[in-house]
This record gives sequence, C-alpha cells and structure tokens, in this order.
Amino acid sequence: MIRTIDGQMLKKMIISAANNLSNNRKTVDDLNVFPVPDGDTGTNMSMTILAVKRELEASDDTTCSSVAEIAAHASLRGARGNSGVILSQFLRGLSKGLKDMEVVEIPEIVNAMKQSVDVAYRAVMKPTEGTILTVAREMYEAAATWDTDNADLLDFFKFVVTKGEESLENTPNLLPQLKQAGVVDSGGAGLLTLVKGAYLALQGDEVVLKDEESKAEESAKAVPQEDIKFGYCTEFIIRKNAQKVAWKNLRKRRETIGDSVIVVDDFDIIKVHVHTNNPGIAMEEGLKFGELLDIKIENLREQNRLLQEKEKQEKPLVDYGFVAVAAGDGMTQIFEELGCTEIISGGQTMNPSTEDFLDRIAKTNAKTTYLLPNNKNILLAAEQAKELTDKNVVVLPTKTLVQGISGMLAFDPDATEEENTAGMLAMIEEVKSGSVTFAARDSHVDGFDIKKDDIISFLTRFSALSQ
Repeated sequence: MIRTIDGQMLKKMIISAANNLSNNRKTVDDLNVFPVPDGDTGTNMSMTILAVKRELEASDDTTCSSVAEIAAHASLRGARGNSGVILSQFLRGLSKGLKDMEVVEIPEIVNAMKQSVDVAYRAVMKPTEGTILTVAREMYEAAATWDTDNADLLDFFKFVVTKGEESLENTPNLLPQLKQAGVVDSGGAGLLTLVKGAYLALQGDEVVLKDEESKAEESAKAVPQEDIKFGYCTEFIIRKNAQKVAWKNLRKRRETIGDSVIVVDDFDIIKVHVHTNNPGIAMEEGLKFGELLDIKIENLREQNRLLQEKEKQEKPLVDYGFVAVAAGDGMTQIFEELGCTEIISGGQTMNPSTEDFLDRIAKTNAKTTYLLPNNKNILLAAEQAKELTDKNVVVLPTKTLVQGISGMLAFDPDATEEENTAGMLAMIEEVKSGSVTFAARDSHVDGFDIKKDDIISFLTRFSALSQ
C-alpha cells in the first residue's frame, strides 16, 4: 500500500507523464479534429511538458510544493498552442493546491485537482464541454467521491484513470464535431496519457522516453539573475586518503549545499563538480576525504551578467514596437517592411511559446508593444505573455496573416495608443481570409466527408478576443 507522495516521487511521476505523452504524441495528434483537423495537440502538449521535465531534471528540490512550483513555472514559459497553455494552467492549479506541502495524501491530491480544474476553466474565455476541460473536471469530480477510508494511492489513481477513460469516451456525445469524425477529444486524450504516465511511475514502472527528437546545440543564453539559485560553479579533484573513502556519502553531502552535483570515483582520485553559494564549504567537505587538486571556481552570476550585456541591444526607447508571428522569408519581409521590429518564426502546427513572446517583447524596447499572433492557436500564448510582463502590451487577436497585414496597414505613428488600437481592430474586423492545407486525418465536418491528406480550405472571419 502507498499512502503518501513525497517530492521525489512527484518528480518521478511528472517526468514519467512527460515521457508517456512524448511517446504517444502522434496518436494524440491524429485525434485532433476540433475545431479543425490540423493535427498538433499532442505535439504542443508534449513540447510543453518536456519543458517541465528539463527543469525538474536540473533541480534537486525535494518537497511536493517546490516540485509543483517548478513544474508550473516551466510549463508557463514553455507553453505552446492552446492545448499547451491550458496544460500549463492545470499545473499552475496543482502548484496552488500543493503550496507549502512536503508530502501529500489523497485529500490533498483531491484538493489540488480541484484547484487545477478551477484555474484551467478560468483561463479559457469560452469553455467548451467535450474537451480536455471536461475530462479534467470529471476526473476531479470522481476523485471527490473517493472513500478516504481506503488510503491506498494505487487504488485511488486506478479509480481516477478509469473514470478519466469513461469521460474521454463520452466526449463525442458532448461535441458534435468529434462524433462526426468518430474520434475522442485530442486534448482530453493527451491529459489522460499524462495521468497514466504518472500512475505508472507510482507503481514503480516509470515510462522511459523512446524517441526524443534530437536538438541542435544551443549557444549559451542569459537568464534572469533571480533564476540562478546557486552562484558558483565549483570543481576540484580529491586525491584520496589512504583509508577507504565512502565517496557516495560525499555526493550526498554535496546535494545538501547545491545542485548540478557530479561526484566521480576513479581509483585514487574523486572528481567533484557542484553549483553552490559557498565554495568554501564544498572544499572543506572535500578535505575530509583527501588533498584538493585543480581547484576551479567560476562566478555564474557574473557570467550571466556578461551574457546579458552581450545580448542587450542598444536600441533607443521608441513609442511603438511590434512582434508578429510569420513563417517563411516572404512573409517575414512583408511584416518587416510594414514596421514590425521583431518576427517570431511560426504558424499552424509551429506554435511559439509564451517565453518566445516575452523574449521579443523585451527586445522591442518600446513604450507600447503590439503582439500579432496571426493564428488562433497562438492567441492564448500571446495573452499569457501580456500577463507575465510588466511592459505595456496590446494583443491584436489576429487569426491569419492577412489580418495581421491589414492591422499593420492601419497603424498611424502619429496617433495615440487608443486611436491606433481602435483603428487596427476596425481594419481587422473587415477582413475575410482563406487558407489551404491538408487534412491530418479522416473526419466528417458540416456534412462533408474529409479524408486524410485531402486538400481543405478555410474561410476565416474576425472575432474579437475577449479581454
């Protein structure tokens, strides 16, 4: 019987959940028919939760509260597409529910599930039943009925997963588009895949990542100074004393004073690497095991300051800045010629994250920055970036590139912010635009049978996004 979950177990469960979704993202993508069959829900949710996985693997936090907080923070900045943004809200609610808790039992988990559902529902302007929101809510409602006399978490999670499967199977009865296509909701399937991955870890059978996409090496980038928890990269070699050295104890001691801990035992020496705020303590502990050689200490905060200065562009403060999402050299050139100072490469199935917007907002160095997402799946990420920055940001709810271009054409550099916003919205409202793509799977929409790889077209009209 398992009665409690501690921080280490919670971390394992989230990482296992991320791996499970990544391994099954194509299956989730293929379910994506609502509102159109564009096939990217699994990819967006997977990219969002993998950002969480990377942060957790780099952390040595040991309480449920701190692990959940890291997950919420990482998912918020790594969120991609609407489904990714909604997923980040579930994790944000989880963090609120687990605040100040070192370990949790079933009642605390049920409360955290409630917080997750409440936060996610509030984040969506017009919640639609038969989607990921429904699956999450019905799993919570089922969990709330659990008889707490049975405190076994394995039984509890099995019950929640079963109810989640029932909820997912019922989504076509709530959403006509799903019933027409003969599929369940892709976002709900993605969420259930995550929960199943977490449940497997709780059972002691963590999911291993099968096919992580290779990533090109990235050059060092500056981060906010407050994100650097430990300020000194400390490395040295210990020449062992004559007596037998319990080097694993040394690693445990390092883990109490910092992170990024590496302790390698190699015959007569021990190689030590640790990020810490007190290199002296690290070296003093090392001296208990032998002589110190090849000592190297680097100030990580100073290195980051230098990177920030290097990345900082000497731009004068301007009245207006523009950040637009566009794909291809041609569209990029058009938006640049219209005055967009920052272009984010992206679009359908290539959804930039909230952090991408935050990075470009910072670079505009403008009193007012307009965001033009130019795709309906990017609107929530843009709105989330607006909430996370202290700069003055206006999100123009452009759903197509044509709407974005029209909005830029209406801009008047001599007008006030209020006049420009009203004028650009009025211009966008007049726009009707068409797009052509390929269907991601067989489906049935509005009386039409659509086959996988069919060429399909869409007519998009403006619909203002509620503030």
